[in-house]
Amino acid sequence: MERRRKLRRIGAFEIVNTTFMLAVCFITLYPMWFVFVNSLNSPEQAMLGTVNWFPKEFSLASYSVVFNDKSLMNGFYITTLRTVIGTVVHVLFTAIVAYGLSKTHLVGRKIYMKIALITMLFSGGLIPTFILMTKLGLYDSFWVFIIPAMYTFFNMVIFMSFFRTIPESLEESAKVDGASDYGVLFKIVMPNSMAVIATIALFSAVYHWNDYYQGVIYIHSQDKLPLQTMLYKIIAENSMSFMQQQAMAQFGARLPSNSIKFASMMAATLPILMVYPFIQRYLVKGVMIGAIKG
Repeated sequence: MERRRKLRRIGAFEIVNTTFMLAVCFITLYPMWFVFVNSLNSPEQAMLGTVNWFPKEFSLASYSVVFNDKSLMNGFYITTLRTVIGTVVHVLFTAIVAYGLSKTHLVGRKIYMKIALITMLFSGGLIPTFILMTKLGLYDSFWVFIIPAMYTFFNMVIFMSFFRTIPESLEESAKVDGASDYGVLFKIVMPNSMAVIATIALFSAVYHWNDYYQGVIYIHSQDKLPLQTMLYKIIAENSMSFMQQQAMAQFGARLPSNSIKFASMMAATLPILMVYPFIQRYLVKGVMIGAIKG
């Protein structure tokens, strides 16, 4: 009898837990589904503003307007180029710094770590940073997206924690064979660190792809704006009269601004979401780095 009661309690808990998780999943996924469905509605249905689970009249008019807009396609190119170059440079530079600081015999290691920690806890503020970027010649330059993001202390600590788990005997064997420090790093350490590399690469890629703030502050030329900054301006400033004129000329109907916004959001979000499944197996292992000692 007691055993049956326990089984009933466990069953009730599982039902409540499953219901709660389904509710969380619904709350998380529904906004994206809402945007996706409305981006596929015809101009007539989009004008009504109704909420539907599926498109009532399927149409790719909004996506056609978005992908035919040269400024948005140029922003997509800038964002893609920034993400690829920024991720590669960030992983490479952060790994080099972390490998050096992971060695306890490095002269001045504690001082370097304290200086790096200060940069993580405190910043100079927006105005001094803007002046610095201007003096360095990075204002209205593509490299303002790359150079300031080459290194972060948090990601360096993750790299250091992983590098310390690699047996020193591997490095010693390579040095006996005549390998230099860079040779050990790129031929021994990095190939055995794919989990942490994939994790940091994902963090960096997501940051570069989603960031709009740098474009708002440091970019003046329209042809250098990344996609997310352009999307921010479209949503914040409602600057879509030109795109709506394109829709009028192409389809003979004026697309509502929300329809174009939804299509722009989906075009900007889907590419980075497609990256996750390919590196999911590395991510779980990478985020646990440094959490277990022994």
